[in-house]
Amino acid sequence: MAASTVFLRCPACGGELRVTLAAQPPAQWFPCPHCHAPVPAVVPRDPPPLYSWEVLPGLYPALPRPRVPRWRIRKAAAAALVVVAVLAASFAAILVYDAWDAAQPAAFTVDGSVGHQVGNVVEPLPGARVVLANDANRSTTVITGFDGSFSFTNVPPGGVTLNVSATGYSPLSITTFVSSVYLAPATGLQVVLSPGNADNGSSVALAPFPDLEQFVASMGSAAVLLGLIAIVAGVTAIVTMREDRPALGVVGGAAGALSPLVLFYLALPAVVPFLLEGCAVISAAGAFTLCLRVVQMSQTGPAPGPD
Repeated sequence: MAASTVFLRCPACGGELRVTLAAQPPAQWFPCPHCHAPVPAVVPRDPPPLYSWEVLPGLYPALPRPRVPRWRIRKAAAAALVVVAVLAASFAAILVYDAWDAAQPAAFTVDGSVGHQVGNVVEPLPGARVVLANDANRSTTVITGFDGSFSFTNVPPGGVTLNVSATGYSPLSITTFVSSVYLAPATGLQVVLSPGNADNGSSVALAPFPDLEQFVASMGSAAVLLGLIAIVAGVTAIVTMREDRPALGVVGGAAGALSPLVLFYLALPAVVPFLLEGCAVISAAGAFTLCLRVVQMSQTGPAPGPD
């Protein structure tokens, strides 16, 4: 069926609009150029007359005037985008402060014990050599006592590497991280050495960040990305409040929906668990806006042309 041009009257403001109906779908919606309310139109599928009241005028009473829903899609989308913008900006500010706080001077303690397997029991290993190296390439060495314990004090913030070795055992390298913001396992460490030699050593990483520089860089990168998400969502929210543009809502909603990927890509969920929960809220609000505007775009026809 060829496209046809019809005249409609908006049920909200009573204004007239001229629209071009597509062949499909049978029911189509068009935005009113005066008040932006959705106006329904049904594509005729048979030549007139279709019904008996078209042949016999006045046989049936006129249909009541359709009511426009109170809940507006545009306002809901704008509110969800505001949530995305506010939360993303807040979490970006928190990350910036945490990155600054982590770089401040501080002192930490790294301790634990070294043992070896005897049957099903781990017994202390005295005389083991434990070397601690920090980000500044400064190392400190201690020898375990009769109880196999070791302790390092006044450890600066950043990555910490423990190299544990003993005669007749395979050496073990342990990497951890200490700071005022994120403290990986660093106290009460239980190190168990296996029989062997220096050629078959092993390593264990207890933190995703090898040094303080990478930690601060990850926090700063996450803050920048969340800031960009806040800017995109804020701009699209303002535009959506002023004018109904579903495509912009799709962009802003997609930006919010992808926010948790920022944390996982930068290995930050273990550092700030509450931030992951907050990004889940941002993602939910963004996905809501995205789906809302995509559905609206699929059901709304082109804007009516000039008369």
